[in-house]
Amino acid sequence: MTALDLAGPVAVVGTGTMGQGIAQVALVAGHPVRLYDAVPGRAQAAADAIAARLDRLVEKDRLTGAERDAARARLRPAESLADLADSGLVVEAVLERLDVKQQLLRELEDVVDDDCLLATNTSSLSVTAIGGALRNPGRFVGLHFFNPAPLLPLVEVVSGFATDVTSATRAYEMARAWGKTPVACADTPGFIVNRIARPFYAEAFAVYEAQAADPATIDAVLRESGGFRMGAFELTDLIGQDVNESVTRSVWEAFFQDVRFTPSLAQRRLVESGRHGRKSGHGWYDYGAEGERPEPHTAEKVQPPAYVVVEGDLGPAAELVALIREAGIQVREDEEDHGTRLVLPSGGQLALADGQTAVEFRDVVYFDLALDYRRATRIALSHSQDTQTQTLAEATGLFQALGKDVSVIGDVPGLIVARTVARIVDLAHDAVAKGVATEEDIDTAMRLGVNYPLGPFEWSRRLGRSWAYDVLDDLHMRDPSGRYAPSLALYRHAYASEKREGTP
Repeated sequence: MTALDLAGPVAVVGTGTMGQGIAQVALVAGHPVRLYDAVPGRAQAAADAIAARLDRLVEKDRLTGAERDAARARLRPAESLADLADSGLVVEAVLERLDVKQQLLRELEDVVDDDCLLATNTSSLSVTAIGGALRNPGRFVGLHFFNPAPLLPLVEVVSGFATDVTSATRAYEMARAWGKTPVACADTPGFIVNRIARPFYAEAFAVYEAQAADPATIDAVLRESGGFRMGAFELTDLIGQDVNESVTRSVWEAFFQDVRFTPSLAQRRLVESGRHGRKSGHGWYDYGAEGERPEPHTAEKVQPPAYVVVEGDLGPAAELVALIREAGIQVREDEEDHGTRLVLPSGGQLALADGQTAVEFRDVVYFDLALDYRRATRIALSHSQDTQTQTLAEATGLFQALGKDVSVIGDVPGLIVARTVARIVDLAHDAVAKGVATEEDIDTAMRLGVNYPLGPFEWSRRLGRSWAYDVLDDLHMRDPSGRYAPSLALYRHAYASEKREGTP
């Protein structure tokens, strides 16, 4: 079955922000669009708001005047559900309550033709559960648009347990015909994006709760070392702390309180205090007239070391060797394999974050993972009370000589970026193994849905087959709660290609 014919009317029920956005997408694609809202007057107000946005598109040369006029002529508020009878697709975007959605869809089933595709834009409820109230759940599918729907390209096409393949295919092709980038996924808590993105927030909050770094520093490291467009604290302030915490709690509860998705107590307290982010004027940061954005912790300038000794293969940080040479610092290579580290003139060691803590060693400084060490502008370092002052100074000076700001944080295993990326990679592998989506669709969803610099699988390939597993295995040994336990899928990925002596 192909996409819905452009002559076929599309109906949107629920005219809030998402409903209006979806209606605008269908309208610009060429469909007649019907708007319905149970509250009198809201459908007309939504139609007026969409018409105003079409005017702005003309001002920005994204639509011609003729295209705008034609779109306006195709847009019509509906006074009752009966006015939606000729629709080829109905998308509901009403209150996120299972009973409300089920009741609405039962009423729609009595109105529309048997071949009308029914869809929900839910982000937190089970598509299977919503569709369970229908006589024919086979024609029901999830169409999860991202806000703002007219601008963001991603659409998660979610198949419930009873969704027919033809219905899912039809919805997928329709989203593509609308100029969107659809990804197919099974009905799982959080679908793709909201499932796999949880560690981005959770690990930042965990580092904060461990008092290892403040929000401004953690955000700066995620942006300037990890390559993320925004840090976790500023992003949740933008989303709304209440909204972000609600999604996290929903996924956690849907997974039967799986420890991997445990909500943050610090974020809960923020929500309880009414500090919901930008919309309330205060979240992690103060957005009031007198509020000043705090600066990340940045170490004072110190002298770089005269030389470093490279022992072993630095793996994901191998690019540092060339950067150190380019900075005019002598690089000596130890032919004997003592591990994967840099040895400083003080005798102390500098090692890439691996899930261990500095306190376990006599004199070591850990440095965080970077998306691209050449382009990174900040690096996080951690040390313990047993680390020599000179070792920390040499490590700091080394990265400063490479043109990086240095943030020294507490002795947390996996620092900030490494633990976050390892957990994202793990959840992605686990999702594929459980039939949620393909590797390609997961990478697409995470790049387009939350603007990650790389998809989890592309990141995994760059870091090496066993990197994420090794980091999480180390973290799990230090926190055996299960939060960091690598999935069986990641274990298989890490070791499937290795030939071990004595195995059949």
